[in-house]
Amino acid sequence: MSGLVAAHGPFDPAVGQRMLDRLAHRGPDGEGTRAVGGAWLGHRRLAVVDLERGAQPLGTAAGDLWLVGDGEVYNHEDLRAELGEHRFRTRSDHEVVLHLVEDAGLRAFERLWGAFAFVLAGEDGRFVACRDTLGIAPLYWSRRGGTTLFASELKAFEGEWRSVVEPFPPGNAWTPARGLVPWRPPPTPTPVLLRSRRPHDDPPRWVFDALRETLVRAVEHLLVADVPVGVFLSGGVDSSIVTAIAARAAAAAGRTVPTFAAGMAGSRDIAAARAVAEHLGTDHHELIYTASDAIDSVPEVIEVLESFDPTLVHSAVPNHLVARLARRHVKVVLVGEGADELFAGYEHLHRLESADALHDELVDLLGGMHIGGLQRVDRVTSANGLEPRLPFLDLDLVELALALPPEWKLVGPGRPSKWLLRRAFEGWLPEEVLWREKQQFGEGTGMDEVLREHFGGLVGEDELARERHAVDPPLRTREELAYHRLFTERLPGVPAQGTIGRFAEA
Repeated sequence: MSGLVAAHGPFDPAVGQRMLDRLAHRGPDGEGTRAVGGAWLGHRRLAVVDLERGAQPLGTAAGDLWLVGDGEVYNHEDLRAELGEHRFRTRSDHEVVLHLVEDAGLRAFERLWGAFAFVLAGEDGRFVACRDTLGIAPLYWSRRGGTTLFASELKAFEGEWRSVVEPFPPGNAWTPARGLVPWRPPPTPTPVLLRSRRPHDDPPRWVFDALRETLVRAVEHLLVADVPVGVFLSGGVDSSIVTAIAARAAAAAGRTVPTFAAGMAGSRDIAAARAVAEHLGTDHHELIYTASDAIDSVPEVIEVLESFDPTLVHSAVPNHLVARLARRHVKVVLVGEGADELFAGYEHLHRLESADALHDELVDLLGGMHIGGLQRVDRVTSANGLEPRLPFLDLDLVELALALPPEWKLVGPGRPSKWLLRRAFEGWLPEEVLWREKQQFGEGTGMDEVLREHFGGLVGEDELARERHAVDPPLRTREELAYHRLFTERLPGVPAQGTIGRFAEA
């Protein structure tokens, strides 16, 4: 991912430069700024496509429309062919957005497939900001007086701007004249396929074929880059499936896919990841860390993560450490995030007995990912100069998974969590890996107990009673209060309400 800052209305470029400096970690490959028609654009670049000519702000040949962006447009080659090669000056995937907006205005965004946030400004006063449907690419905004300010991370904003900062809503565009305009609704929340089937009927073979082929296609698309691509291999079923697909695709091209794992000595995830890597023949890299390493990293992780939720912190610590390892070898990583939201992998969902209630909960989880799991994935990778790519959140797969009868996602006899996904990939992984019981990332790496005991021990019950109402809903545990204190120390003035996602259980 890259980093962007943009302003519409009266604005001091010195403020913009300071904001951009706070996003330097997102873009180690270059920086650019431009004043355009009453707007200001700034960019920090992580070069993944067209390393030589893709610097931003990126403008049209006439210089009348300019763009800063974050993320990737995965169908840019098809769009380029349709628009005509003669119009292009670079191979950057973001340049297609310039020409599409020139031709079609806000309707241009309906044509894009990918994870992205863009801001465009024209010398004639045109201005538009947009964000992808699921909010995979981060974008925040803050409005004061006659100025609207945008940035990729909360920490970029300063002073009084922080008190009114909000996440920019996914799947929307904003213009000064029209305000927020939904350009693509979220994937359909209504199951529409095979509803006449009885809940315990076995799905037809084509369901598993469709799930497998759709995910394979997504992974193969996301392996395309002008820089090395690897996989975060946690040892769980989701990342193992992504690794299996990537390993086959790399082998067909005469390459070996790099994989990366981190955990404490003897942790279950490290052992499982090692077994998967050996089975698939990947170029595997491991980081073994101690409890002290993990504890010492938490203040930095909370600042990077921009959250104090214990579940996110537990998983962000090993993610941050493995990202440090991966950045020495690759610039892009595939990540298994999203499978639990599509196929009901979280433990608290297994208590649900109603298929309709389960489906509603999954839709809510997907809608909140942009201030939860997606925030973790983006921040820890971007802090280490990496771009994350998430094949499970390919819109074709999301729509297919949500269209299936939710009864098939309930946990019951002979149907463990995510059994639809596991069945679709039988034969791709060893049985003991494919049907391994799910653990939260922090559990499998050894994080949960270590961090809970240490940071919970820093706070007394009387302190929790006094301070728990600092946010709504209230802080739930002594550990969460310890993280909240670090959050307010490292990110003063950032409001937790509406910007910080919090899991149901601490």
